Amino acid sequence: MDLLGDAPLGYARAQMGISLAFHIVFAAAGVALPLLMVLADLRHVRSGDSEYLLLSKRLAKGTGILFAVGAVSGTVLSFELGLLWPRFMRTFGEAIGLPFALEGFAFFTEAIFLGIYLYGRGKVSTRVHLFSGVAVAVSGAASAFFVTLVNAFMNDPAGAAAAAAATGGPRFDPTVAMWSPSWPTQVVHVLVSSYQATAWAMVGISAVLLLRNPNRTLHRKAIAIALPVACLTAIVQPLSGDRSAKHLAAAQPLKLAAAEAHLRTEARADLHVGGVPDLETGRFPGAVAIPGGLSFLAFGSRDATVTGLEAFPRDEWPPVLKVRAAFQTMVGAGTTMALVALAVLAWTIRRRRLPDGRRWLWVLALTAPLGFVCLEAGWLVTEWGRQPWIVRGFMRTAEAVTPFPYKAAPFWLFTIVYLLLGVAVVFLLARQIAGADRSPAPDPNAPPETHAG
Repeated sequence: MDLLGDAPLGYARAQMGISLAFHIVFAAAGVALPLLMVLADLRHVRSGDSEYLLLSKRLAKGTGILFAVGAVSGTVLSFELGLLWPRFMRTFGEAIGLPFALEGFAFFTEAIFLGIYLYGRGKVSTRVHLFSGVAVAVSGAASAFFVTLVNAFMNDPAGAAAAAAATGGPRFDPTVAMWSPSWPTQVVHVLVSSYQATAWAMVGISAVLLLRNPNRTLHRKAIAIALPVACLTAIVQPLSGDRSAKHLAAAQPLKLAAAEAHLRTEARADLHVGGVPDLETGRFPGAVAIPGGLSFLAFGSRDATVTGLEAFPRDEWPPVLKVRAAFQTMVGAGTTMALVALAVLAWTIRRRRLPDGRRWLWVLALTAPLGFVCLEAGWLVTEWGRQPWIVRGFMRTAEAVTPFPYKAAPFWLFTIVYLLLGVAVVFLLARQIAGADRSPAPDPNAPPETHAG
């Protein structure tokens, strides 16, 4: 008996979900790590400090590792789109083909300049080397931008374009179709979350290494580079989330209702924090209720009317309990990071230096994993919240799945492959981190290393 149900749809969805959950970690790091790498290199160029050079080299090697694994997992995903969801690709391929093509162009641009950055140090001028690093960072962000356009179309399709495709109507302009009404809010939220998760991870790793070896100034310099990025994104992201919530309330009210498990359409709707909702009665046992909070979150007014789940057919509801659990996890993790960031900012302004005591290092280390927790939970909200549609309002996920009946074998095969890739990545990155921790401290009397040219 299939572990994921009798229908092949269960295995197809699980395979796609595992692939995305695995790939998004490397995609996010591939967007943000080049920025931190360039910042370290820029510090070295300006100061001549060889520890910044060492840090930049370590980050460049980490970028190379994550780029390679991200390329593999991304290629698997591209095959899965065609093999698992053939009707979706046949019907809407014209709408999503252009952003995918542009993503491929950005990917190849990133690969070219990453090669120059990794192997051109000391062989090209300082300006060319730094430019190649900036190009890697910009190309990585562009890749995420174009892929997010595809997801935005699936969540909030451009009406005329989607209708024409779904009904077999006349061909439509893909340059219009790829600009979903949701793209501004979704793109900003995705990019900020990538920088946030990666910067906090770098802060956390450096904090742990400092707790083990307080005399390593290299790790303090790593925190000095990553912590401002982590704090800035942690403070900005709730503002981005607020804009996203208001857009959902207007454009995708069912997804917002599912994220809040809001059953009845009503004015002055309460916001419930925690608790387990009862979808039959609309009650939230064990939750903390904020009167009018959901109305204010959705429309900026405590008197506004919020659409509830009951306004929609039951067969169109997403898995409400799972969506709400993911949403609460995302908001809780994001709020915690924002509060820590504000505390760091207040300390820095008052003391005129970044916090570096052992208590602060423990706080930073414990906060660090929340970035990727928030990232994964946010994508679960996005994907679960769209169900049962693969393109909201036009094609259901069950209608798009391949009729191929033997999906258990590829599901377990790819799961094993991803596990092996994950172990390999952790091993390689651990070696890089351990190497940085064991590397000898630079000789203060040695001449600074410079680029050739």
